[in-house]
Amino acid sequence: MDARETEIRLTNGPELRAVVGVPDGAVGIVLFAHGSGSGRHSPRNQSVARHLQAAGLGTVLMDLLTEEEEQRDRETAEYRFDIPRLARRLAAATGWVRRQTWGQADIGYFGASTGAAAALVASTQRAEVRAVVSRGGRPDLAAAALPHVVAPTLLIVGGNDPEVLELNRQALAELNAEKHLVVVPGATHLFEEPGTLEQVAQLAQEWFRQHLGHAGEIISAA
Repeated sequence: MDARETEIRLTNGPELRAVVGVPDGAVGIVLFAHGSGSGRHSPRNQSVARHLQAAGLGTVLMDLLTEEEEQRDRETAEYRFDIPRLARRLAAATGWVRRQTWGQADIGYFGASTGAAAALVASTQRAEVRAVVSRGGRPDLAAAALPHVVAPTLLIVGGNDPEVLELNRQALAELNAEKHLVVVPGATHLFEEPGTLEQVAQLAQEWFRQHLGHAGEIISAA
């Protein structure tokens, strides 16, 4: 499905930028929570978003930090591990999405690196979140929230990312919701190896299509 992407500013709180792409007849909306040092223009997350759009899912790729915060974080790294702040931003953005004419379907979160922790925490604050996917995530940074997550959660980790893999295995044991851990052979933390990101996109698509779409179709964002 074709989805025209539009860059917007979220203004209910700190001014954050996002790229929205919602195909006609979309049956779910996936908000992306980027990891440290990344943002809405991340080529990896853009690639996954296009794959989801082709499967009939809307996407919102957003920055969780303002431009000023991003600049400061590059110098001090003080915000990238502030999971409560990032989770509040994601939860607020979810509220913004729900107020749009195209935002009435089920919601999913796709988190990468520290963004995965923010996605898990935010999912406990927004009852409409029906699924979470983590790519190379740090769910351990959401440790206190893990037992309270009710959204079905898919953890995707590279086989050549042993430290993060172990952290994900530990987090998996703490989750009480429907859960699954998939190890992509030969992949490192950023899934830069040929074909590995495509596997991530396919796994995410299948997970979201399985768990989203029960609230009915929505109209296009156009």
